[in-house]
Amino acid sequence: MDALSPALAGLGFGLSLIVAIGAQNAFVLRQGLRGEHVGGVVAICITSDAVLIAAGVAGIGTLVTTTPVLLDVVRLGGALFLLGYAALALRRAVRPGALRAEDGVGSERGAVLMTCVALTWLNPHVFLDTVLLLGSIAGTHGGGRWWFAVGAIAGSTLWFSMLGYGAQLLRPVFARPAAWRVLDALIATTMTVIAISLVRS
Repeated sequence: MDALSPALAGLGFGLSLIVAIGAQNAFVLRQGLRGEHVGGVVAICITSDAVLIAAGVAGIGTLVTTTPVLLDVVRLGGALFLLGYAALALRRAVRPGALRAEDGVGSERGAVLMTCVALTWLNPHVFLDTVLLLGSIAGTHGGGRWWFAVGAIAGSTLWFSMLGYGAQLLRPVFARPAAWRVLDALIATTMTVIAISLVRS
């Protein structure tokens, strides 16, 4: 029971952080709808979260807070990347004949996976949520902090697996080009808002 309580707390807290509209989730959803390199994308998201959560529980957050210039570099670089991705999504949204779910399958695996890596590791919100916030909360569980981390990683695994592979259930909705245009418009808006928040923070 000593392990179960912090693990469940980590599961709940981890899900509360990642189950939200964001750059990473929007990308995973889009790849899941297209059925394109879903396994690799999901694996990158889960592995990245596991590494960052472990780093936070181990106390790496202290290093980040004592070197604010590092966070500034990541923050501005992430904002520029998100604005670029937003521009691409906006172009897809406004052009006639937007992508359908089956279109585009066969895009280079390397490019898709590198985009996923960039959306994860160039987004300071990911660091703030996992390394700083989650790491700090884990510390309140004392000796059970690593069980808290296990629960949080389990939550990440559950969420990204459901988002990536469960997206196919929505494919009938996205059989219409108009639905893709709405999705890409929402993605462009989300990326832009996050980028602006990074620059202003």
